[in-house]
Amino acid sequence: MSALGAVEAGTGSETGSGSGGAALFRPLGAEDGEQRPAEIESLCMKCHRNGVTRLLLTRVPFFRELIVSSFSCTACGWADAEIQPAGSIQERGVRYTLAVGSRQDMNREVVKTDCASARIPELDFEIPAFSQKGVLTTIEGIIDRAVMGLEQDQPVRRATDKEVASKIDEFIGKLKQLKEVHSPFTFIIDDPSGNSFVENPYAPQKDEALVVTHYKRTPQQAAMLGIEGEELDEKPADSVEDLRNEVLQFNTNCPECNAPANTNMKLVQIPHFKEVIIMATNCDSCGHRTNEVKSGGAIEPQGTRITLRITDPSDMTRDILKSETCSVEIPELEFELGMGALGGKFTTLEGLLKDIKDLVERNPFTLGDSSTPSKKEKLQEFVGRLQEIIEGKTKAHFIMDDPAGNSYLQNVYAPEEDPELQVERYERTFEQNEELGINDMRTEGYEAAADR
Repeated sequence: MSALGAVEAGTGSETGSGSGGAALFRPLGAEDGEQRPAEIESLCMKCHRNGVTRLLLTRVPFFRELIVSSFSCTACGWADAEIQPAGSIQERGVRYTLAVGSRQDMNREVVKTDCASARIPELDFEIPAFSQKGVLTTIEGIIDRAVMGLEQDQPVRRATDKEVASKIDEFIGKLKQLKEVHSPFTFIIDDPSGNSFVENPYAPQKDEALVVTHYKRTPQQAAMLGIEGEELDEKPADSVEDLRNEVLQFNTNCPECNAPANTNMKLVQIPHFKEVIIMATNCDSCGHRTNEVKSGGAIEPQGTRITLRITDPSDMTRDILKSETCSVEIPELEFELGMGALGGKFTTLEGLLKDIKDLVERNPFTLGDSSTPSKKEKLQEFVGRLQEIIEGKTKAHFIMDDPAGNSYLQNVYAPEEDPELQVERYERTFEQNEELGINDMRTEGYEAAADR
């Protein structure tokens, strides 16, 4: 069994849950009796006998998930410990600047990854990146580890260079005095990966002594993390144009039979509208086909209500982009299709009406064996009238209401006005903004708020 498999098995059995971050990663706390590490027998790199590695998957409050590991060998007594972030490298680096002013500050919890540096400007002291393994400790623990590292080679220095050894002893004394906090000092952790952390004991309130700064990585920092290829801000214009002309393909599973299938994705510019992303999946095993459309732009400042008066069979050939947030209404049929139904689609008016017809006919509670005779009769009448609209035998109004403003119905007279097509812009209601999740979204001053 792999190490991760052992952790999943051990953690899942103790928490009473299978997979999932909430079950695997529990808040760090001594009062949690069920929080136990998984133990794995592994080789000691000192004496080459078997020791025990303990892995604990935990969640630091107001931070993120971590993997805490420790190794101990009963044969030679060697022990080691480290932490690893359970997530990926963050979008931005982070810098924590703490004004240490009391003994309590020394007990603040600290997550320091291996790529983070720690500094104390008052002593001109720095622990460089990648000079230590990741650790979950306190500020006092960081200083203690630095003292231990400096004292480790002092006996050799005293024998070979007494002057250097004397200066290091003096510096060690200054570090030890910091733990008593006789005078304030500044403690800084700078992590380009964004995965380090210094505890705010007042969370979620602001900590006046702690300043958190999120910054954009430099090319040198990105290269140090091995992600320099992902740090390019702007793509050349020709590469963007190539993306528009290219059909991207990636592997996925068929939503019907779960067999391996391919999904094709293409960026398309709709004339007189905006860019959209079209994704289509074809399954060779069961023949299932599906397509989905995502808007390539942001939520518009206003909602859009599009009304088309269907007067001619040629109207069925109009292109339609229906986003996931768009609802559809046909007043003559007293029919309304809520947002989210049928998902996002780029098709024609005829194609969308046929999808609506299929949606009604496939439901066993409407026209199937589970429906009542009266309901079946009404829905059969509805399907018949809808088919007449599709065939151009009946005039009707087709209304699309998209609070996000990302839906589109083709104007066949463009750039002139279409006499049968009306496009209205309106201010969204509070409830519509709530459904779109933008009532609490901050687009201005969020960086300043994050630093507090």
